[in-house]
Amino acid sequence: MNLENKLKILHIAPVNTAGVPYAFMDAERQLGYQSRLVTLHRHPNNFPEDICLDLPFFTFPGIDTIKSVLRQHRTTIKSHNFETSSTELPPKWKPANAIEKGLIHQREKLWSKKIAAFCDEIDLPSFDIIQLDGGLGFYRDARIIESLKRSNKTIVCCYTGSDLRIRGVIPAIDRLSDLNVTVEFDHLKLHPNIHHVFFPFNWKDMPEPTRRSSSNRVIIGHAPTNRAAKGSDIIIRQVQELEALYPIELMLIENVSYRDALRLKSTCDIFIDQIGNLGYGINSLEALAMKIPTCSCLASGFELLYPDHPFVTIDESNMKSKLIELIEDTDLRAKTGQYGHDWVIEHHDSLKVVCKIHQLIEDVPKH
Repeated sequence: MNLENKLKILHIAPVNTAGVPYAFMDAERQLGYQSRLVTLHRHPNNFPEDICLDLPFFTFPGIDTIKSVLRQHRTTIKSHNFETSSTELPPKWKPANAIEKGLIHQREKLWSKKIAAFCDEIDLPSFDIIQLDGGLGFYRDARIIESLKRSNKTIVCCYTGSDLRIRGVIPAIDRLSDLNVTVEFDHLKLHPNIHHVFFPFNWKDMPEPTRRSSSNRVIIGHAPTNRAAKGSDIIIRQVQELEALYPIELMLIENVSYRDALRLKSTCDIFIDQIGNLGYGINSLEALAMKIPTCSCLASGFELLYPDHPFVTIDESNMKSKLIELIEDTDLRAKTGQYGHDWVIEHHDSLKVVCKIHQLIEDVPKH
């Protein structure tokens, strides 16, 4: 496939998860493509939108309780900081029972007029590449995606986290996908036919570091959105134990706005993302972009594939010793922070990530 002749790209996402779908669209536009993003529902963090359908009953108060009742006989996966495994590869979504299947059917029936109007308004058949950010189309039976595939459109599924770990692929869509990519390294163990690409990140949007020069204390930051998923209890305990031995201060950044979180993070001398084996997240990228040496676990196999990574790799057994090295050596902190900043630009720049995906698309066999 020659992308020079394929200029129209449509991203379909349930929500603008972590801003990733919007970042893809924005980068493609900068590269000269006609790119659009349609989301089914607004993200609770109010990430930017292109087109949002605001479909009813996508989520509503009490939905978690209803799901737990409907799926009481299904094994669920809670948020944690370790890799998940599956008895089937890839793990596949299916309704828990006839009640859930019926509710989804009724919900999609209510959606159908609004979806049809959108498809007509945007002239859906004019798009050449359809990228499903989250591996989910408009309908669970993939009726629209199947129609596009018959029209020789290229179908790309991009997975961003729990969509593959917890939900699994939508079987009807997985069968139609020409290319599967993921921004989560551990997904390589969950799908036999998927490519890893780096998380698209707008590093230029990060504030300049604002170290508190008047303070003699080394500020160590940690910003959990979910403590269980970050291994925060272990991190907090070990840093507090070091506070009795070194002039350091733990800055726990949580329950604040995104803008305030970035401002607080910019004052840190060292940042700890998480421990476990799921690897680093966007918190790490923000810290690295601010030239802050960053400690994190890494997904198994990541160091082998990307040996040039900038992370101070930690686990429960070595965290204190790794932190002590950084606490005691100002030059090491500066060197590590600068290298991390440069690495983020080299690997996570949104334009470079999109170019990598498009390179993979070019290698897709012609129909």
